[in-house]
Amino acid sequence: MALSTEDLGTGGSSSLPKTINPGNHLLKINSVTLDEFKFIDNAYHLMLHVETKPIEGFQGFMRDTQDESKGNYEGQIGRIKASQYAFADGETKSGIKIQRDRSILIFLQNLCKTLGINDWMVKQHNKHETIEDFVKAFNETAPYQNIYLEYCVAGKEYIGKTGYTNYDLWLPKAQNGKYAYGEEEGGKVIIYNEENHLKKLENNPVESFGDTDFSSKPTSTDFSLD
Repeated sequence: MALSTEDLGTGGSSSLPKTINPGNHLLKINSVTLDEFKFIDNAYHLMLHVETKPIEGFQGFMRDTQDESKGNYEGQIGRIKASQYAFADGETKSGIKIQRDRSILIFLQNLCKTLGINDWMVKQHNKHETIEDFVKAFNETAPYQNIYLEYCVAGKEYIGKTGYTNYDLWLPKAQNGKYAYGEEEGGKVIIYNEENHLKKLENNPVESFGDTDFSSKPTSTDFSLD
């Protein structure tokens, strides 16, 4: 059979990975979760589950692998740690007390202010007994829905179970009056720099060229009270 050159398409968005990589992105939050950090008792990573704006001609991961009727994501998605390091109770080397729940609430308060939903935060005063209850309420009411901010996303390379290079993602610390997230036109967001914001695998011969292994998670020992 002769080779047909008709109906080949143009490639385009089909070659995009279904997950975001480290860099600057315009993202909305789909949900927020607390992931246990197994190396420290009662420590959590606060995870932002995010998505880009819809991409024409792109088909993302299924929204629910158990329910095809929910369809697919219209943009690239990702899981981003609120901080490279887990939130935990402790004390810094200089003697400053660190409270896990207070640190998480401070992060959420700053996020709510930037999203323009601080009224929701104010109304939660004394309404929740635990940080788990607080985050659950944040998801159930979802005041962050469909609000896009620019994010600077840092990360670390790791090899997923399918052999491709994936990324453990987090929000970098503020520096020089710039922040990890903000309004797209505000000029306050950190500009991604690979030298500062990416931990590369050494001598890694595998490069990701397609869909990343979104179901796998790296084993992380990141923790700091400095």
